[in-house]
Amino acid sequence: MNDRLLRKLAKPLIILATIIWGTSFVIMKNTLDSVPVLPLLAFRFLTAAAILAAVFYKSWKGLDRRYFLYGGVMGLLLLIAYVTQTYGLAGTTPGKNAFLTASYCIIVPFLNWIVSKKRPDRYNVFAAILCLCGIGLVSLNTDLTVNRGDALTLLCGFFYAAHIIAVNRFAKDRDIFLLTVLQFATAGAISLLLAIITRSWPSQLPRGAVAELIYLTVACTAGALLFQNIGQKYTEPSAASVLLSLEAPFGVFFSILFYNERPNARMLLGFALIFLAVLWSETKFEFLKEKPSGKTK
Repeated sequence: MNDRLLRKLAKPLIILATIIWGTSFVIMKNTLDSVPVLPLLAFRFLTAAAILAAVFYKSWKGLDRRYFLYGGVMGLLLLIAYVTQTYGLAGTTPGKNAFLTASYCIIVPFLNWIVSKKRPDRYNVFAAILCLCGIGLVSLNTDLTVNRGDALTLLCGFFYAAHIIAVNRFAKDRDIFLLTVLQFATAGAISLLLAIITRSWPSQLPRGAVAELIYLTVACTAGALLFQNIGQKYTEPSAASVLLSLEAPFGVFFSILFYNERPNARMLLGFALIFLAVLWSETKFEFLKEKPSGKTK
């Protein structure tokens, strides 16, 4: 695909990925009732890897050892993020899981500072603080307690942040389609091995779970993660992380729609703060500055 076109589509693809993932929280919550975490992730990642390997078969001619190293690291980080998020989802609501996952938008600029020595600007810092306030308003209880599911979800935020940094670092001058396939294959192979060791297989698979697995694999894994990787390749990590945080309000929206979660004043205020953070990080409010008037003759 044309590199110039991908640059133009980078941010819209990230936003599209967040919409797709927003639908996944409710579907995952329902699927976990009949399919254990490790077999679920093994099926998602291995099937997605096979689909993308077939679609982008021309990319295989550029394969070398660095692809295996980079794809392996990306896959391991992604798997840890998914495992902690999915186990966390089993112990909390889809809406809270969505917003606590978004904590990675706070971590990315500072983790990127350690890796690339690029200090976050004041807009990144202010946006991160606003995101944190929004997440707190929507996700935390009035007594500020955090249950096991919430704690695991917060942990997944760190590994999602590390994954964002890894993609940004490894995707430069590399075929993003091939990296994505190897990333999925690594995550899927480790999930399958752990599922075999722990013998965590479903006794039976309900008919509805099959359709849910297909959607999670094709749309939420093969499609959305590919969109994320393409978008991240052409977007600064700090900006990408805040855009990716849109997954949280989309997750709550679909949870309200299909899981009967009900918004309250705190939740609506949280939505507003996160939207403001995205706007702040992406535009730095340049559109509010008065444009210099042209010279008169």
